[in-house]
Amino acid sequence: MKREEFLKYPELGEKQLYEALERAWGQTRFALERFGTDFKHIFSTNQFYTKAENNQWTNGFWTGELWLAYECTGDPCFRDAAMAHTVSFRERAERRIETDTHDLGFLYSPSCVAAYKLTGDKNARETALLAADMLLERFHEKGQFLQAWGSLDDPGNYRLIIDCLLNLPLLYWASAETGDDKYREKAQAHVRTALEVLIRPDYSAYHTFYFDPETGAPLRGVTHQGYSADSAWARGQAWGIYGIALSYRYTRDPAYEALFEYVADYFIEHLPENLIPYWDFVFTDGSSEPRDSSASAVAACGMLEMARFLPKEKADFYVGAAKRLMKALCDQCAVRGPEESDGQLLHGVYGRKTPYNDCIDHGIDECNLWGDYYYAEGLVRLSREWNPYW
Repeated sequence: MKREEFLKYPELGEKQLYEALERAWGQTRFALERFGTDFKHIFSTNQFYTKAENNQWTNGFWTGELWLAYECTGDPCFRDAAMAHTVSFRERAERRIETDTHDLGFLYSPSCVAAYKLTGDKNARETALLAADMLLERFHEKGQFLQAWGSLDDPGNYRLIIDCLLNLPLLYWASAETGDDKYREKAQAHVRTALEVLIRPDYSAYHTFYFDPETGAPLRGVTHQGYSADSAWARGQAWGIYGIALSYRYTRDPAYEALFEYVADYFIEHLPENLIPYWDFVFTDGSSEPRDSSASAVAACGMLEMARFLPKEKADFYVGAAKRLMKALCDQCAVRGPEESDGQLLHGVYGRKTPYNDCIDHGIDECNLWGDYYYAEGLVRLSREWNPYW
């Protein structure tokens, strides 16, 4: 989609924004009544979530949604549930329950870092610092990156993925809190490595990249959840947009400003007519493949984050782009009420099996926790000056 064509689409207006916010917190309240202090599963089934243990990479997103609702409404019911979650996150960290992952930022930034920022709770701070220490353990000196998943001793796991750019703020925050530069230094090393290998010459992104465990040399880019190694997984492109924006905030490296524009523009240029991307950009208008609304929600948040640091003309463009994406989500994907779902955002995709990836079909055309969270975050960002949890 050419830029001039994209600019013809309407932006989310103030009236619709506040209607969407009111509806969103109604949905959060409804889900809270159903789940209490329990957690939600990664994705819905027939648009409704089931209960889950605190052992998934997505648990922090439901807690983050509760914190957003508390910030906007002031209702202590949201705060109390979110604080109960922080106790569970402390137990998870101390017992190392499913912590062999880089997703510790996704888990602990919107839960415990948010709790500390909003309430000053010292236990939440200590828990988040424990998580930051565990994340540092995943750093490989050979290759200069944080390993994505699994045992650090398995050579088959010697890789990073683009999602990790959203986990790095936990490390930047830890350096700011403790005065110890080791967290920041490892985050900066990882982002340098990641952006060097993940972004292709056309500014599409690989999902994951392997390194030689003996030398640390880059080997090959592949995919796990995209259509193929050479395609552009829509959510991966969105992780790149938001992750580069966050990297710029923490480093102010001018190279990241230019890279952000190229990666964000690739996303915009490959949108279909209704602005809700297919789950992979290899698919275009007329395809019967499912859309991934969560990719748009993540991308919109990244554009709003980066716009805070751009010259006015560029900032206005990306704020406008985010408003167009959010309007499309509000019009076509937002849950209308509890009779439809206990989530926020319909038409998401967790994983889609193809002959060219090692994924499985799950969470297709459903709500998912990150889609719900980033949709709510996008609305909050558009409605107020917001201090990010990231």
